This record gives sequence, structure tokens and C-alpha cells, in this order.
Amino acid sequence: MYIATIPNRSSPPAILLRESYRQGGQVKTRTLANLTDWPPAQLDALRRVLRGDLLVAAEDALEIVRSLPHGHVAAVLGTVRRLGLDALIAAKKSGPRALVLAMIVARILAPQSKLATARGLGPDTASTSLGAVLHVEAADADALYSAMDWLLRRQPRIEAALAARHLAEGTLVLCDLTSTYFEGRTCPLAQFGYSRDGKKGKVQIVVGLVCNAAGCPVAVEVFPGNTGDPTTLAPQLQKLRAQFHLQRMVLVGDRGLLTDARIRAELQPVPGLDWVSALRRPAIQPLVEAGSLDLTHLAETDVLEFTDPTYPQERLIACRNPLLALERARKREALLQATERELDAIVQATTRPTRRLTGQAAIALRVAKVRNRFKMGKHFQIAITDTQLRYTRDTQRIAAEAALDGVYVVRTSVSGDILSPERTVGAYKSLAAVERAFRSLKTVDLYVRPIGHRLAERVRAHVFLCMLAYYVEWHMRQALAPLLFDDDDKAAGEARRASVVAPAQRSPRAQRTTRTQRTDEGLPIHSFQTLLDDLATVTQNRIRFGARRTETTMLTTPTPLQQRAFDLLQVSLTM
Repeated sequence: MYIATIPNRSSPPAILLRESYRQGGQVKTRTLANLTDWPPAQLDALRRVLRGDLLVAAEDALEIVRSLPHGHVAAVLGTVRRLGLDALIAAKKSGPRALVLAMIVARILAPQSKLATARGLGPDTASTSLGAVLHVEAADADALYSAMDWLLRRQPRIEAALAARHLAEGTLVLCDLTSTYFEGRTCPLAQFGYSRDGKKGKVQIVVGLVCNAAGCPVAVEVFPGNTGDPTTLAPQLQKLRAQFHLQRMVLVGDRGLLTDARIRAELQPVPGLDWVSALRRPAIQPLVEAGSLDLTHLAETDVLEFTDPTYPQERLIACRNPLLALERARKREALLQATERELDAIVQATTRPTRRLTGQAAIALRVAKVRNRFKMGKHFQIAITDTQLRYTRDTQRIAAEAALDGVYVVRTSVSGDILSPERTVGAYKSLAAVERAFRSLKTVDLYVRPIGHRLAERVRAHVFLCMLAYYVEWHMRQALAPLLFDDDDKAAGEARRASVVAPAQRSPRAQRTTRTQRTDEGLPIHSFQTLLDDLATVTQNRIRFGARRTETTMLTTPTPLQQRAFDLLQVSLTM
């Protein structure tokens, strides 16, 4: 295409947009448009485009020098500042405080080693705008380690401030433990112990978390990996009473933490200290045999309060969950059948024509491996001789255990006029909030492991840093619930629940948004991590333009979904 100027005798020349083409070996021309009425500047621009020229002079060109993901940084760091967590860490701005804030935000955005985190902050290797916003671009791994040491010294004061904010006299305090495996063998905290991760042959540490009734984290403690659950209770109580100055509270812990011995020795003697826990399964059968717990009556109602002289000054509340009963029955039958298959293999080995398994000790060793593998040996009557193995199911014992399927007993020292049976069961079940915190810390979002620190204090600082990151994430989830798959109308879900023992119900709004994958406003529903990924597309752009090569910063315009997220968090993109 080209622009042709055609002279007119008595009129201005005609300006035509034409193109040439070949037809039958001849070159022909056709007119595409009449541009006579176009302004000269517009015509000149079109001529330059047709020639392939640049429309803007090099000295006037606009150039994007660098573009860094920024929206997720603004969301997380803005939440930190809105919560006042930066002021809790240190009242005045300082280098260590800025580095700690950077590590907290980075732990939520992209959990990595301290070296990788430092790389993500540097001006030449930055992966987000975080380093520039906090002015910590020059930080290296050693600076981050020093900031961790600085943070650990402030842990008692920070936890006391969090407790003052989220715990009150007479409140429910949730305590629970988990373990997480460890990389390396030089840290004195890393010891072999009972692994809740199922990682045999790995040293580990034990982590105790304290939350309020809603599951908001308040304090964390790290113990050696071989520490038994009950022995961790005393340090937690010391922290709650001496450091947080709580004289009246209701401690909620599972049956592994609040054992009979710990209750008698450490809880009952302390005035103002009540508890909610549960009985171990072997302790329930004697209650049935003594007649204190009437299973027939429990079959008619799913919550039954009773007392027993074995537990003086305590209320016992029995619950029966039919769905849990069905699941336990299914699992037990599957394990029984698996055990029988293994025992049948041993029987065949004792009767095969060649290389027959003989000897009472050799046969017993094979049987012991099966018993340890499936933990079902108690349900079989086994007879072993030098030449054969005979076994049968112990139907009487199986029936006795099956009668307690789905039954659990909550115990408490709180009087009934303060906590009703249903509220007591609900308090114990609120420990699920701590379990959710552990899942987030260990596997879902923050990835506290792998832990590679060699110094015990660095491990403690690392875990505390992860707890602070979860504190921020917990509040972000509460605010962003309308955009997440999380249920933001739990009261409506509870209203649909048949009883406190029945499975939790999602609200109609949560069911609707899960089905449509859209909010009521038509915005897409996200998980927490995919929403952060979406916010990350709001970028901070460094732009250079003009003859003087002037530089400025410009932010991407948020989408309606992104703006809604910022509004819910009450944060601003400009920081």
C-alpha cells in the first residue's frame, strides 16, 4: 500500500490510499480509500507507518526498565502494618525490624531458605518489590541470620503483647503439639522420637502452639524431638501464668497432653485453672463395666453427661458419632482381613512340601512381625507349635471394642452453669483449629520444613518466625473469606448442624460459591495461594522516557477482583 497524490486542474489534489497487484502478467492499481480530508499530520503519520518508520522519536520513546510483582507484597505487608505487628516487634524502625518483616512476608509469599530469601530481595536478583519497599535490597543471608537472633531475644515481649491482645481472664486457651522432621544431625534439639509425620529414621523437633479459642496463634515453644507430650505442659503453663499474667483460664488440650498424672500434679492444685480434655480409649471400657456409662442410653442421644467416682470433681460427657463408628468398623475389618492374609501365608509356609517353616521360635518371629505391622494381634487367639500355626478371631474381644465404635468421652473441671455439655464438647473440638494451624505451618502454605539450621536458638527463631507469618495469614484469611473457598458464614452452617457431634455443615452461601466457583458478585473464587498469585500480577513498573531519560514508577491498574481483595484487607497499593 502507498499514498498517491493526484493533481486536479481547478481543485486541490486528491490524496488516495492505493495498492498495486499483479493480474495476468500486468501490474494494476486499485484505490482503497480517499484521504483528501485528512489533516497533514495524520497523513504524514500514515506514510511513516507504511514505510515501517517509528512514530515516536527515540528521544521521546517510553521504555519499561523493570517490572516486579507487587500486589501480593502490598497485600501481606499492608496487613502486617494494619495489624500493628511491626510495632509489636519493635516500636521504632530499624534495620533488624525491616529484615524480620521481610522474612515474615517472604515466608507467606514464597517459603524458601534464608539464602534464597536474600536473593529475592537483592536489586539484581529481586523476584518481588519487597526488598525495594522495605529498603533491604542490600541484605545477605548473614544479615537475615543476625535479624533472626535479634527477633528471638524479643520473643517473650512479642508473645506477651499478642496474649494481651487475644487472650483474656477466664478465656479458652488451646494447646497442642506436633513434631516435624529435621535435616542434619548437629542441632542438639534434633532427636529421635515419636514422629507424627511418619518419618522413621529421621531426627525431629517437637513444637507446642498456643492459640485462642478461634485458632489465632499467640505463642510457640520448641522442644527436643524426644520430649514426651505430658512433659511439655509445665513450660506452657509457666508461660501462660507468669509471662502472660493469666490467673483464670480454661486449658483445652488433647488426651496425650492432659494426662491423668498431669491433671493431678499440675492443674488441680492451681486455683483458677480449669481444663477440657478427653479420656483415652482404654479408660472408657471400665466406665461401661462399672455402669457409669450407659451405652443403651447413649444410643438414644449423641451427648450424655455422667459422673464416675474414678474422676472426682469432674464432669464426663460421652458422645457418639455414627459416621465415626462406621469408619472405625470399616477400618478394623480391613486390618483384620489384612492380618489374616499374612497369617495364612505363614500357615502355608509351615505346610509346604519343601523348605518348610519349622520351629516354634521361627514361626513366632514371623507372627510377631505381622502383629506389629497391623496392630491387630489382640483380636486373635494364636497357638504356635514346632510344626504349625493355628489362629482364630477373638470374636468376644472384637465385639467389646466394636460396642465403643464412635464413642468418645470429654472430661472437664468446668461447672455446668459455665459450660453446657454441648459447649464443652465444642470447646474440645475447637482443637481442630490448632490442627489447621499445624497443617498450614508444615505442609500447606508456610513450609516450616525442611529445617537445616544447626544452632538450637536459630531453630527456635525459625519456628517463631513461621508462627508470626501464620498470625498474619490467619488474619488475612478472615478478611479475604468472601473471595476464598473458606466458609465466611459459619453461623449459618452451624444453624444447619443437627448437633455438636454431627459433622460440620457449610453455609448455603459457601455451598453455592463452591458449586458456581463465583462469588455473589460474580468474581472468581480462589484458594489463599492462588489469590496471592493473582495479586502478584499487579506489578511495579520502572519506566524511562523523554530526551532526558527521566525515570518514574507506575503500578498496574488492579482488576475488579484484585481491587476487591485490597478493599477487604483495607490496604493500599502505594507503600
